[in-house]
Amino acid sequence: MRPALFRSSLILCLALALGACGFHLRGAVELPYQSLYIALPQNSVLGADLRRLIRANQPQLLVEDPATAGAVFRQLSSNRERIIAAMNTQGRAREYQLRLRYAFRIEDAKGAPLGPVNEILLAREVTYDDNQVLSKDQEENFLWQDMERDLAQQILRRLAVAQPLPGKTETD
Repeated sequence: MRPALFRSSLILCLALALGACGFHLRGAVELPYQSLYIALPQNSVLGADLRRLIRANQPQLLVEDPATAGAVFRQLSSNRERIIAAMNTQGRAREYQLRLRYAFRIEDAKGAPLGPVNEILLAREVTYDDNQVLSKDQEENFLWQDMERDLAQQILRRLAVAQPLPGKTETD
C-alpha cells in the first residue's frame, strides 16, 4: 500500500510543479484571418503540410481562389545550405550543418503586404563518416524532411500571432 501512495504522491507533485511553471501542451492554433489562400503548389511538401495543419483546426479558412481570399500566404525565398562545421585530421569533413532559410509574408488579394516579411532559419547538425556514406546520406534526407515539417509548424505559429502593418487591415 505504501509504494502506491508514494507513487501517486510523486505524480501529483510533478503535475503541480509542471502546472506552476506555466507548462502546457500546444493546443489548436487559431489564425486571425477571415479566409486564407496558400500560394504554394498543391504538390509541394510544405504546401501540403500547411494546408493539412490549417484544415485540422479551421477547415473553413482555406480558399482555392486568391481573389476571394482575405489574406494570401506568399513564399519569398527558400534556401538550403550544407556547410562544413568540423574537419578531421586528414582535412575531410567530419560534421556538417544543414540550414534551411525560409522567408514569407502575408498579402491581401491585391498583393499589398498585410504584415512584415517573416524569416525562419532552421539548422541541424549531422556527423559524416566515409565508411557509412549511404546511411549518412539517408540520415541527411531524414533531417531535411524533419526540418520541413518543423518549418510548417513554425509558419503556422507565426501566422497565428501575426500583427498587421500600421494602417493596414485585412478588409482594406
